[in-house]
Amino acid sequence: MMKNWQSKRVLIIGAARQGLALAQYLVAKGAQVTLNDLRTEQEMQAVITSTQGLEVDWFLGGHPLNLLEQKDMVCISGGVPLNNPLVATALDRGLPLSNDSQIFLEQVASPVIGITGSAGKTTTTTLVGRMADAMVQLPQRAWVGGNIGTPLVDRLDEIQADDLVVLELSSFQLEIMTLSPQVAAVLNLTPNHLDRHGTMEAYRAAKARILDFQTSMGVAVLNREDPGSWGLASIVNGRLATFGVQRPGPSLMGTFIEDNWLCWQDPTKTERIMPVDQVTLRGSHNLANVLAACAIGLAAGFSREAVQAGVRGFSGVAHRLEFVRTWNGAQWYNDSLATAPERSRAAICAFDEPIVLLLGGRDKNLSWDELASLVKKRVDHLIVFGEATQIILKAMGEHESEQRPYSIAQCTGLEGAVRAASKVVENGDVVLFSPGGTSFDEFIDFEERGEAYRSWVNRLQ
Repeated sequence: MMKNWQSKRVLIIGAARQGLALAQYLVAKGAQVTLNDLRTEQEMQAVITSTQGLEVDWFLGGHPLNLLEQKDMVCISGGVPLNNPLVATALDRGLPLSNDSQIFLEQVASPVIGITGSAGKTTTTTLVGRMADAMVQLPQRAWVGGNIGTPLVDRLDEIQADDLVVLELSSFQLEIMTLSPQVAAVLNLTPNHLDRHGTMEAYRAAKARILDFQTSMGVAVLNREDPGSWGLASIVNGRLATFGVQRPGPSLMGTFIEDNWLCWQDPTKTERIMPVDQVTLRGSHNLANVLAACAIGLAAGFSREAVQAGVRGFSGVAHRLEFVRTWNGAQWYNDSLATAPERSRAAICAFDEPIVLLLGGRDKNLSWDELASLVKKRVDHLIVFGEATQIILKAMGEHESEQRPYSIAQCTGLEGAVRAASKVVENGDVVLFSPGGTSFDEFIDFEERGEAYRSWVNRLQ
């Protein structure tokens, strides 16, 4: 743990959101920061212009090993893998390795709620953030960030000891961290990011680090009905809270559904939280997210009223089953956050209407087979785009006429996919952009991709 940054020489690899926020913080603390990114100066010009006045040394267009000379620490952004030669060499030389989330947890004055999982973490984090907002009273503040929105490391000096902090944490951030939040939730654990972690075991180990460093005073929140999450129960160091649809055993604390009510059980009582029909989010996966958020909030000591306020009226986060517009009699949805086939399956299951599905992007070395089976049962028209096109088509197998999907179109990019959807859509359809792959073949991130989709859909005439 480094608290005096004065004159410390820090190399930050990756000059996106997390790296820039960390640079802002470290420079303000007197560190000498070098920002390194694989993108060229021309590609980074807008970022460089937006950070004028930030006294850092830029090195762009590569990761030369001489950047490590005379450095005291190396910090990596989430998108930078540990097998990057510059990172691997830093580790070989014994240089301390950190990231924005680790430094945030080392320095933050307030307790932190951390949320991770293969799916649903952005929605759940947003819900818990809304509950925290309802819980605090001025001058207290609730802060929501991490892998979602603002990294928060550059806000450390503003966060007070009695504030509330809610962080979304990805496996990329967690894999090098040696601190855990006081309240830590693992929503689920299913195959994801195997292109980065290599094996399910490595991915699971990265996620489990959110629990590994908790003390006996910590609270772990696990999903009773997900084998991956529930399999971590044996490593819980503090109190265990749970969530799931079915009522938990009498010895377990957690949320459940009974008689169409969201309920909570702990050693002292069982109480109703709110009716299920007050949840406005679509899909059973979102009901699981609400159960998780309620468990997290109540285990963290939030009032029932604050928990209710967080759930009521919440219609979802941007790029997650986000309604864009009605055009040509169809409802168009943006689910750019669905970067794994499993999330596209959940999105399809949220609708009963005929579906036109836009699927593609960059593959993450995950199986598309189960999604392909569901597409054949539920999707009327399939439009495939991007790098993963041939992988998806292989999973779909031989196309049989007069059976779903009734048509399959191939497009190079997302804009072409939107145009293709506009040609087949009919009154009463749902056009579902739920790609199942990452955005990196065409866009910087899922947000840029979702905003582009929105823009193209809104231009349809």
